[in-house]
Amino acid sequence: MADSRRMRLGRVAPVVCAVLLAGCGSTVPGRPVSSAPTAVTRHVSAELPTLLPDPSQFPPPYAAVVLPQDAVAQAAGDLDGMGRGANVQPSRCVPPNQDFGPDRTAMAVGTDDATRATLTVELTRSGEPLAALRARLEQCGSVRVNRAGAATTVTSELDSPPPIDADDTLSLRRTVRPESGGARLTQTMRTHVAQVGDVRISVTYMSFAEGEPDTPALDALFATAVRKVRER
Repeated sequence: MADSRRMRLGRVAPVVCAVLLAGCGSTVPGRPVSSAPTAVTRHVSAELPTLLPDPSQFPPPYAAVVLPQDAVAQAAGDLDGMGRGANVQPSRCVPPNQDFGPDRTAMAVGTDDATRATLTVELTRSGEPLAALRARLEQCGSVRVNRAGAATTVTSELDSPPPIDADDTLSLRRTVRPESGGARLTQTMRTHVAQVGDVRISVTYMSFAEGEPDTPALDALFATAVRKVRER
């Protein structure tokens, strides 16, 4: 009897092992998602203008200036393709109201005089976690914008951000295409975004020319901007 039982177990064991091995080798569809903060819990006490990279820290050939406060709102609207007062459809894709006060938004812009491409660093105070922006972008891949009588289609696509020491990060590709005016007026952008405490750091490469973005310069400036906020 014992010998018969051992024989049955001997036959079962390889089957169990095969099932276990098959389970271990199975592939779960989808992609891994890292946990992201769902709340902003830390305040960075330094004033935003002091956290901008110095113009000398912009990579060549981008000659940079810190924008005066009265120019920041206009520049921010150019970066997201929407801006204040724009009519956005679908309406759920209207971005939250942004405060452009001195310690709420700060911006520096570098320009390549040869290509007219720009690198922009925008710092904002935000109590909203980056996960909320990510969710909006996922829902608003294509929107129609009417701003100052001009209609455009803004398309956004999430991308993989470069590795960086921050609370959370994301990257996106964005195109702002006018309904009239031709391809020469189409803006293409690549943006890296990071959250460090209540400071949101956005670095954007923008061009009106076809071709690949200047990714090495974008990545280098993003690393500089995040490091300066993190070290304060």
